[in-house]
Amino acid sequence: MTGVLLVLLPVLAFGTGAYLVVSLVDRTFKSSGGYQEALALVRSDPAALRALGAPIDDGWFPTGHVESDGAGGTSDLAIPVSGPKGDGTLYVKATSDMGEWHFTRLLLRVKGSGEEIDLLQTEP
Repeated sequence: MTGVLLVLLPVLAFGTGAYLVVSLVDRTFKSSGGYQEALALVRSDPAALRALGAPIDDGWFPTGHVESDGAGGTSDLAIPVSGPKGDGTLYVKATSDMGEWHFTRLLLRVKGSGEEIDLLQTEP
């Protein structure tokens, strides 16, 4: 029994540490203003709603880069999203100046169909 514990303890410690790091990164991305505003925009976009259905939810563990320096920041993200009709990835590139986000890329790529919806070009 002691031998099993000696093997399991390092595995459990590593797994717990990895989970904590991944959770911290996930929360950091999801709490950024660029992430939140991008999600609000995709959730209200008619073309995105037609492709994925409502409600549109964000998935676990977005990838990319978020930077903030107090008065401004940047976001360059790939956010997994899904709805009742399908899944996709929301690609975001944005900068913030004094708390106001400006998007230079907001593209939804729908899985399976290959459809790409440029949210900066669709009508509200």
